[in-house]
Amino acid sequence: MPLRVHPVIASLTPYSPGKPLSELERELGVSHAIKLASNENPWGPSPKALQVLEGASSSLHRYPDGGAHYLRQDLADRLKVAPDQVLVGNGSDEIISLLVKAFLSPGEEAVMADLTFVMYRLAVLGGHAVPVEVPLVNWTHDLDAMVKAVTDRTRLLFICNPNNPTGTMVTAQALDRALSQLPDHVVVVLDEAYYEYVRDPDYPDSLRYVREGRPCVVLRTFSKIFGLAGLRVGYGITTPEISGYVNRVRPPFNVNSLAQEAARAALSDDEHVAKSRGMNEAEMTFLEEGLKNLGLSCIPSQANFLYFDVGMDGKRVYDALLKEGVIVRHIRGSMVRVTIGQPTENHRFLDALKMVLAVLTSVQ
Repeated sequence: MPLRVHPVIASLTPYSPGKPLSELERELGVSHAIKLASNENPWGPSPKALQVLEGASSSLHRYPDGGAHYLRQDLADRLKVAPDQVLVGNGSDEIISLLVKAFLSPGEEAVMADLTFVMYRLAVLGGHAVPVEVPLVNWTHDLDAMVKAVTDRTRLLFICNPNNPTGTMVTAQALDRALSQLPDHVVVVLDEAYYEYVRDPDYPDSLRYVREGRPCVVLRTFSKIFGLAGLRVGYGITTPEISGYVNRVRPPFNVNSLAQEAARAALSDDEHVAKSRGMNEAEMTFLEEGLKNLGLSCIPSQANFLYFDVGMDGKRVYDALLKEGVIVRHIRGSMVRVTIGQPTENHRFLDALKMVLAVLTSVQ
């Protein structure tokens, strides 16, 4: 008898994380491949986190702290909230899935942008609920249209700010206006994975909404500027009520011991964060100029990546760059996303892109 799988689950395309660099090098016959596809911090983790990891392995035979007590306390102290307002997950992806599990019943709705972090849609469909996708305007969330898309069946509204993959952000004024119009039964998920990279002074103070007791969750992560993507630690700040519901469905021991200790150390390393931010700004300026010199337009970004138009089939450009050992991300159509790397990586990317575009243009 064939497996009986829910038709929505059967229709999903699994998220593609890409292959390890060593495997790609073997398959393509290239060496020294560079990965500029996943928006990681190319400068690595905090030295304080590395130091902690060296001494944390002696307790690996014990289960981790199931409530991440000390990490939640550190986050609460840093962000001036109560510990019971802090959620910790195996990456913020897990918290997204837990929010879906806690608040969405089959057939209910979650509003999101049509070009944003793919895990919102996958999590909602995986929960047998309905993603309501609202088109971006000028590559930015159209908050007015998203509010209009809310119905009595809406339970969650996702706002990725800055948005992945476009790098754009919604302003404090726009977010204030949107939240003031939403009914109380909608939980707003403000995904701020790239929060530490933002330079625009009009960026919202989203924690203010939490302190005011509004039904919202602010998601952040240690996977980006903190450089701990391999350990998978994300966190959310929300009301005690929402936190209580999410913890009802959270599995025990969901964040491992090493991850908790490294995250605590990284959180205290303001110097590493500031250094990473400064180098990201400098290298982003270099890449923007390089793309401009190639006649390509990119969307102004508040994150650690650029989303740009290659003027032809982006998949062909992606494949050609891959053969040169340069890994970027093709999203859709003619648009490609590239992570800001170290100087040598960014030079290599621009050189490879120039060559690839010249070859592909000549054979069109």
